[in-house]
Parts: sequence; C-alpha cells; structure tokens
Amino acid sequence: MGGGEVLDLARESMWVLILMTAPVMIVGLVVGLGVGLLQALTQIQEATLVFVPKILSIFIAIIILLPFMAATMSGLMTTIVQMIINP
Repeated sequence: MGGGEVLDLARESMWVLILMTAPVMIVGLVVGLGVGLLQALTQIQEATLVFVPKILSIFIAIIILLPFMAATMSGLMTTIVQMIINP
C-alpha cells in the first residue's frame, strides 16, 4: 500500500466520520438553540435546563439514524477489505 492509497483511505475515513456525526450534532445544535431561545423569551435562567432535552433528542436521533450509520461504516469496511484482498 503506497502513500497515495493511505491518503485516500484517510480521506474516506474522515468523510465517513463527518457523515456519521454531523446529523446527530445538528440535532443537538438545533435543540440547544431552541431551548436557549425559550429560556431567553421566558427569562428562565436555569443552566441545567438545556441538558435533558438535548440528551434525549441526541439519543433519539442516534436510534433513528443507526441504520444509516451502520451502512456507512459497512461501506468503509468493505472498501478496506477490498484493499486488503486486492493489493
């Protein structure tokens, strides 16, 4: 395996990482902004209020997106196995 193949594999691995984490992070961001806006509008200044909705929404997003994440990782693993089998 040459340097170019290693760089291609690293680039593809980083792309898979972004594809797997971005939807969950966006859900957490949107829920955090929504709760922050709600706190600002109602003048509730409880710092721990944002954690429970954010944790629950991220957990639900992970459960919903789990098949997509598994397929993405499976595709990367297939690529790696093909690189091992066909040097």
